[in-house]
Amino acid sequence: MSTMIKSWLVRNLGAAALVAAAAVAGTGSAWADGSVNTGYFGGVAIMGYDTVAYFTDGKAVKGSENISYNWLGTPWHFASKKHQEMFMSDPVKYAPQYGGYCAGEVVGGGVTVNVDPEAFKIIDGKLYLIYDVGNADDFAAHAAEYIPKADANWPKVAASLELDHYP
Repeated sequence: MSTMIKSWLVRNLGAAALVAAAAVAGTGSAWADGSVNTGYFGGVAIMGYDTVAYFTDGKAVKGSENISYNWLGTPWHFASKKHQEMFMSDPVKYAPQYGGYCAGEVVGGGVTVNVDPEAFKIIDGKLYLIYDVGNADDFAAHAAEYIPKADANWPKVAASLELDHYP
């Protein structure tokens, strides 16, 4: 079986399980399809940055491939074993919204794979990644307007990601 087919199966089977779990848990739309932005290179979530550190340290911290957890068919790296355990106990809580794709682009109904791990905002307990720091500030300043638009657009964007086979 080709790597592309295996990747598709893992992503879609994992997505089905996640959708079922999300329905039971009442989570939002951020992970409705299970798409994870792994960027153009490396095949790891958030370019190897520790998603829990955004919440605990308030900054982008590079994770280690030696402290890793595979979720939704994608490796996630962590700076500490404690962060890995926190993520494993509640990945939806710590995972970035919209699969880690640029939240600002999702507002407009598009998508960009490029995000800057330093360009992030935590709003109402949710992590949003953006493609640059200036746009992250703009996203936060207009969060009340932008987040509902992005939430409404995400199902269409996620569907197009599946059809186009973006990373």
